[in-house]
Amino acid sequence: MELPLFPTTVVGSWPRSNEVLHGLRDKKAGRIDENEFNKIADKAVIDCLRLQEEAGLDIVSDGELRRDNFISFVADKLENVKMLTVAELLDYVEDKASFEEILGTLDVPAFSLSNPAAVGKIDRKTSIALDDCRFLRRHTDRPIKAALPGPYLLTRSMWVEGLSQESYPTKEALADDIVRVLREELIDLIQAGVEFVQFDEPVLTELVFTNKNANRTFMCGALTAKADREEELEFATTLINRVMEGMRGKGTRIGIHICRGNWSTQEDVLLRGPYSPLMPYLSRMNADQFILEYATPRAGELKDISILDGKELGLGVVNPRTEGLESIDSIVERGKEAAKLLSPEKIFLNPDCGFGTFAQRPMNTPETAANKLKVMVQAAEILRQQL
Repeated sequence: MELPLFPTTVVGSWPRSNEVLHGLRDKKAGRIDENEFNKIADKAVIDCLRLQEEAGLDIVSDGELRRDNFISFVADKLENVKMLTVAELLDYVEDKASFEEILGTLDVPAFSLSNPAAVGKIDRKTSIALDDCRFLRRHTDRPIKAALPGPYLLTRSMWVEGLSQESYPTKEALADDIVRVLREELIDLIQAGVEFVQFDEPVLTELVFTNKNANRTFMCGALTAKADREEELEFATTLINRVMEGMRGKGTRIGIHICRGNWSTQEDVLLRGPYSPLMPYLSRMNADQFILEYATPRAGELKDISILDGKELGLGVVNPRTEGLESIDSIVERGKEAAKLLSPEKIFLNPDCGFGTFAQRPMNTPETAANKLKVMVQAAEILRQQL
């Protein structure tokens, strides 16, 4: 995959149209089948793709428009996984009052979000992202990015005490099958020639930035109680490396996306803190690129990336949760700052996170999202000329 300096791409999700939202609801209610829904989604994906192409992106995605959200959609793709609303999952939380307080404090609508829970032995019943990539390939000649939930995110989300224990006594037992399933999907994506596979692991920041109610908290659907911070980070690092083993260097770039949550436009309720506590673990993760948010002050200083020497950086330069457009000059300056810490050949430009993380609760409008991408592409062109 030949790319220019400072390649531009998206993190994944795009705001769903009203037609797609109605289609998702109708499919869930059984009023339409998968084929009927895909007719609706196909058109929306092509519309999303054209906006990315018109903006000038170097690497495009399907906007995750067929997904209810970036993780719960796996309930349709895996055997013995049930999609439950966060409100339904409250039945399995010991301290319901405390948990509901967390949801309220963090601006989380319990009845609009959903989470996949393992209720038996899991296996793939269909591809997780391959079919979507094949459709996208038929409509573009640009490199494609596919996003998958990471193994730690899936383990923390899908192992629910009282639901999963009969098949998986511990979350570590579930993790073994999650690693296997993700490896199977990654092999298929590599063989299909998908140029970029991104694993989403936002819960890693929950491990280091959550203090109050630290034993059990909401972070993008991760409801499983966590152990000691260092123990969990070691566990996450091991899972990621098990998925990646033998997969790099086969023509597909593999990245790990780590943000601080993208469930609300209220920046003050989202997690904040520098990446520095995670960097020793990231440096040991066997990935080509780390996709990190740096368009928000909540992310700390850019100097923390210097430890990633030899790895690529997906530099977040536009905030998907704000209405205002970032200036071209500010993005150029951010790119130059990163280029003092890493080789320019190692730096990609992207939004901090997706523009439509949850189907029912997009972070922005398609119009604003498209304009932010255009500004980002213009900044990349200036950086290529100057550096």
